[in-house]
Amino acid sequence: MLRAKLSVVCAWSLAGAVLLLPGCSSTPPDQTADWSPNKIYAEAKDELSSGGYDKAVVLFEKLEGRAAGTPLAQQAQLDKAYAQYKSGESAQALATLDRFMKLHPASPALDYALYLKGIINFNDDLGLFSAVTRQDLAERDQKASKESFESFKELVTRFPESRYTPDARQRMTYIVNSLAQYEVHVARYYYGRGAYVAAINRAQVAVTDYQGVPAVEEALFIIVKSYDALGLTQLRDDAKRVLEKNYPQTEYLTRGFKTNTDPWWKVW
Repeated sequence: MLRAKLSVVCAWSLAGAVLLLPGCSSTPPDQTADWSPNKIYAEAKDELSSGGYDKAVVLFEKLEGRAAGTPLAQQAQLDKAYAQYKSGESAQALATLDRFMKLHPASPALDYALYLKGIINFNDDLGLFSAVTRQDLAERDQKASKESFESFKELVTRFPESRYTPDARQRMTYIVNSLAQYEVHVARYYYGRGAYVAAINRAQVAVTDYQGVPAVEEALFIIVKSYDALGLTQLRDDAKRVLEKNYPQTEYLTRGFKTNTDPWWKVW
């Protein structure tokens, strides 16, 4: 009899536990369930303008689903990418932009998507430059700056009249100068450590790939000095003639390397 009572009690306990489980696992109600797409967009923009980037991303994602197939959904994608970028999620922002450009290749906002993609990589690149100035710079990946350049290049080529094109052109010039100056910095790094062949190779990259930029003058000087250190007088003299022909007023041959207190990547 006692065993039967215990069985009944256990059965009721299990039933109660089962009844309690749904309440414990329930999720909070969606506050935006009854909102119109326009209200969701307004709330998302408010979060974006006030710095609530994570909340803005969530709202823009909801709007993408609610307004699918409309211009508002496209705008939500672009705004989401910007919010992701501002929240420090650059990789996610770039993925969002790539998805947007794939889905909407004829969108009137494509110029902005290209511009924003260029900006994200551009600023990531500057963050790298400022972070590594006190580190070993012998080898660094320049992927971000090159991808930024390609985005800006596509923008100015396909949309020459875009409002974003003038700024993109200036940034392209900056990137080219930065890439050339980077190669020169690495070449100087190798030269200072007696790795003269490596110094010549990196300086040659600046001379060959970035013709006409200010950094080429120092690149040629590094080549001259490296050949001299290696005892290759004929090659040294050839490089010196090229330097003097292209930069007749050069001061490198009389004063040597310049002392500059600015960061090596600051070419403006």
